[in-house]
Amino acid sequence: MLIKTLLNKVERFKSFVYGAIYVQLVDGVEALVVDIEARRNSRPICPECGRPRTVYDRQPQRLFEYLPIWSFKAYFRYAPRRVKCPEHGVKVESLPWGYGKERMTFSYQVYLARWAKRLSWKETVDIFKTSWDTVFRAVQFVVDHGLAHRDLNGVTELGVDEIKVFRGHKYLTLVYQLNTGVRRLLWCGPERRAKTLLRFFHEFGKERSARIKFVCSDMWAPYLKVIARKAPQSLNVLDRFHIMRAFNEAIDQIRREEVTRFKANRQENVLERGRWLLLKRPENLSEKQTARLDELLKLNLASIKGYLLRENFQRFWDYQRPDFAGKFLDNWVTRALRTDLEPMKKVARMLRNHKPLVLNWFKAKGRLSNGAVEGLNLKAKLTISLHPPYKNSLFHFRP
Repeated sequence: MLIKTLLNKVERFKSFVYGAIYVQLVDGVEALVVDIEARRNSRPICPECGRPRTVYDRQPQRLFEYLPIWSFKAYFRYAPRRVKCPEHGVKVESLPWGYGKERMTFSYQVYLARWAKRLSWKETVDIFKTSWDTVFRAVQFVVDHGLAHRDLNGVTELGVDEIKVFRGHKYLTLVYQLNTGVRRLLWCGPERRAKTLLRFFHEFGKERSARIKFVCSDMWAPYLKVIARKAPQSLNVLDRFHIMRAFNEAIDQIRREEVTRFKANRQENVLERGRWLLLKRPENLSEKQTARLDELLKLNLASIKGYLLRENFQRFWDYQRPDFAGKFLDNWVTRALRTDLEPMKKVARMLRNHKPLVLNWFKAKGRLSNGAVEGLNLKAKLTISLHPPYKNSLFHFRP
C-alpha cells in the first residue's frame, strides 16, 4: 500500500491532493517530504471571513511538520496562495492542516501534546528529536483549543483548594469540577487570596454560579466568604480530608513536643519511630506496627490521648442524620476542651466555629470529597516539577 493511500485514509483535505513523496535531508536529518497541491480550479479561502476568494499570488514553498512515519520525520510541502479579499485585503489562504506561520501541522501538535501529557517535556523532546519550545507551542495550542471549546453549562459541583508552588510563600488557587464522571481542573490563579477566587466567579459568570449545588473547600475564611457571597444557594461542604488532616497535624505536634520533653529529661524515647503508628489508619498498619501500637496504647502518653480522641471522632462520619451527628460533635468538643492538649483543643474550637459547614457533609450525603481534588493537586505539582522552564510564566497563565 502506498504512503499516499494511507494519508488519504487518515488525513484527507478538501480541495487539496497529495503529490510526489521524497526522502531528503531536512535540517540535516533524512525525512519524508510529501508535496501537497491545490486541486485544479479550486479557490483559496480567506482566513478572516472563511469565504472562497481569487488568487492574488503564491508564496515560496514551506514545510509543515507532520506525524513521524516509522522512524522518519515527515513534512508536508506546500506553496501557500495569497487571496485577494474585498473585505480584508490580501491575506495568506486558510490551510486545513495548519495556521499562520506555525511550522507544525494540527495533527502533529495534538500528537506531541498527548505525549507531553504522559512524559516529561524533556523526555518528549529527546524521543521526538525536537525542541522544548516546539513542545511548549504544541501544548499551548491544544490547551487554548480545549478552553475555547469546552462546555461549562453542566458544572454543578466545585472543589476549591490551593497548592504551594516553587520557593517561598507562593500559591496557586485551583478550582475543580467534581461532578461524577467529569472531574477536571476548571481554573487556576496566582496567590491564595479572596481576590483570586472572586476573579474565578467573575469569569465563570453569574448564571453558571447560580447553578452550583455543592462546593467542597477547606476552612480558610476568605474562601468561605467568597463562596457564600458568589454562590449563596450552594451547599458549602467542609471536606472530611482537610478535617482529618487537621487532627493528624495536631497529633504530630503533640508527639514532637513529647519527644522533646523526653530528651530534655533524659528519659527513654518510647515514641521513637512512632510517628506513622499514630498517623496511619489502624487498618493500614502492618502486623508488626499493630503490635507496637498496642504496646503504646498501654502507656499514659499525651500522644496516645490525642490519638484516642481522633479515633473516637471517627464515629462522627458514621451517623446518618445531621442532628445526631451535631450532638456527637458538641459532646466531643466539650471533652477535647477539658484536656490539656492545646493542639487538640485548637481542632475542637475550629470544629465548633464551623459546625454548620461541617454538618453539611451529611446534607450532601457524603457524596462530595476533596479526595479527588488532592489527587488532581498532586498531578498539578508533578506537572510543575517536571516542566521547570514553565515556572516563570505559570503565574501569568489564564485558563
